[in-house]
Amino acid sequence: MADKKDKDKAAKDAGKGKDKDKPKPQQAKPQAPAKSKEAKGAKAKGAEAEASGPVEERPRDPNYAPRLRTHYRKSVTAALAKKFGYKNPMMVPRLQKVVINMGLGAAVQNPKIIDSAVEDMRAISGQKPVVTRARKSIATFKLRENLPIGVMVTLRAERMWEFVDRLIAFSLPRVRDFKGVSPKGFDGKGNFTMGLREQIIFPEIDYDKIDVVKGLNISFVTTAKTDEEGRALLTELGIPFRH
Repeated sequence: MADKKDKDKAAKDAGKGKDKDKPKPQQAKPQAPAKSKEAKGAKAKGAEAEASGPVEERPRDPNYAPRLRTHYRKSVTAALAKKFGYKNPMMVPRLQKVVINMGLGAAVQNPKIIDSAVEDMRAISGQKPVVTRARKSIATFKLRENLPIGVMVTLRAERMWEFVDRLIAFSLPRVRDFKGVSPKGFDGKGNFTMGLREQIIFPEIDYDKIDVVKGLNISFVTTAKTDEEGRALLTELGIPFRH
């Protein structure tokens, strides 16, 4: 009897040992709710739009080409190559960008002028401008560092060509007693800056909504190496320089 009890106890202990060696079942982790395809698609589109910047209200025709750019490629390049003897088409000067700057000294006393200047510049250029700020304080002019003192915009590609075309065809002829653009604005490297006293010469500006008459500067940045080449380029594009 004693031997039988000892055998039963040994068998029981062996069974417990096997149970300890068995791996414990793992509990299933709660899974996050699956996102719908619509949500994933919307997120992807949002990320793409954020990376590419603001989307234009009206998509452009893929076959569209600004009139002045077409004129440059078909006529201006040939005329400049003939005049200066360029052997390589890449040597012909071209217009890189146009920078429009509106300085507003009156904004020191009346900061609200900046808001109207932003709207004027947006209408003139078709692009949202950047507010320029003072780099340092000047007590004499009551100017504080980082104070808004103007707005500016840089135009490239299609918007650049469209703006220059409108400037030549519509805006400059509306300048009072206009006798041509002064050629004194060249910087010695083929770039040219001209000043305009009033923003009202641009057809995009509503005269009845003007609070303050604002002047502006327009800089034409070119790849020309000399002022002679730069002036020839702008003349062929249609800028009416004063003789």
